[in-house]
Amino acid sequence: MDFALSPKARDYLANMQEFMDDHVYPAEPVYHQWRAEAGPDDHSLPPVVEELKAEARKRGLWNLFLPEVGGLSVLDYAPLAELSGRSVLAPQAMNCSAPDTGNMEVLHMFGTEDQRKQWLEPLLDGAIRSAFAMTEPDVASSDATNIATSIARDGDDYVINGRKWWISGAADPRCEIFIVMGKTDPDGPTHRQQSMILVPRDTPGVEIVRHLPVFGYQDREGHSEIRFTDVRVPAANLIGNEGDGFRIAQARLGPGRVHHCMRALGVAERALELMSRRALGRVAFGRPLADQGVVREQIAESRLAIEQARLLVLKTAWLIDTQGVKAAQTEIAAIKVAAPRAALETLDRAIQVHGGGGVSDDFPLAEMYAHTRAMRLFDGPDEVHLRSLARTELKSHQQD
Repeated sequence: MDFALSPKARDYLANMQEFMDDHVYPAEPVYHQWRAEAGPDDHSLPPVVEELKAEARKRGLWNLFLPEVGGLSVLDYAPLAELSGRSVLAPQAMNCSAPDTGNMEVLHMFGTEDQRKQWLEPLLDGAIRSAFAMTEPDVASSDATNIATSIARDGDDYVINGRKWWISGAADPRCEIFIVMGKTDPDGPTHRQQSMILVPRDTPGVEIVRHLPVFGYQDREGHSEIRFTDVRVPAANLIGNEGDGFRIAQARLGPGRVHHCMRALGVAERALELMSRRALGRVAFGRPLADQGVVREQIAESRLAIEQARLLVLKTAWLIDTQGVKAAQTEIAAIKVAAPRAALETLDRAIQVHGGGGVSDDFPLAEMYAHTRAMRLFDGPDEVHLRSLARTELKSHQQD
């Protein structure tokens, strides 16, 4: 098992580190000031992000998540994803942010030539944004077979009816296309009932009901509730064939989970950095916090958690590269639990070391915690992945 980066990946990493230091980190206060002045209900893009996008493109740091574009393996891209996770601005600046990455992968793998031309090309160019509409408020969407949204064939069209929520990115005015998952054959085999279809945002019957906050934080891109009422789109908008929805969803989640988990570890690394600096610069009971044994233990435990989780994610990336997504299914489930845990444990300790400041907006830790905590729910909650891991483990010990 070899986790060494290719020369190309090392060059990208050095380039990206310089981009982060010279452009992304200095842009953060500009971004947050713009958002504070605009207010939480303004979901348009702060101009500084367009400046970052231009710089990233100039440096060739663009669409690197797609092997066909950047020439990087999943393992090569992993440390780049981690570095980007240190700032909320970096993934979008490099056109490597969810849910667009997953949607672009779906269109790349399963889209028709016309679908790619109409939607994939502008997404790859960063001209538009997209959203993935799967989760529903009326069913337990941790079990995707529960999805109740109807996608019914009517002549040369499909008609969509249903409700979705926590649809990330839908509040962004640049979000022009939804990939909607629903049922085309509710009476068919369990994993052949679902299909995916492209629904332009401006289609009659698409209603953005509200934008949901996360622990009181309103993301700029938003997490929205959407109602589809007799939404009619051409049959050519179907992705793949009827009944392919579940298979496409599983394909979408493989490398994407590596990206999510490495970005979470980037958050953890920044939290550990903030915690260490706070401990070195803050004095209590006549000594720096860094001299207090309990604080040193918190720092050490955080380093252990990050390193252990990172090794598991890198192993998963290596397995995907060398044996394929199917061979890495157990590890893909495991990292989705392990990486957010490591990040949240580290964030919690960092908040504690910052005292009252840690739960305020004077430091980024509270917002980082809120968004990272949501990771234990999206792309399947911990319980689903633990169930899968236990089932695999027990199966390996069953006697004939």
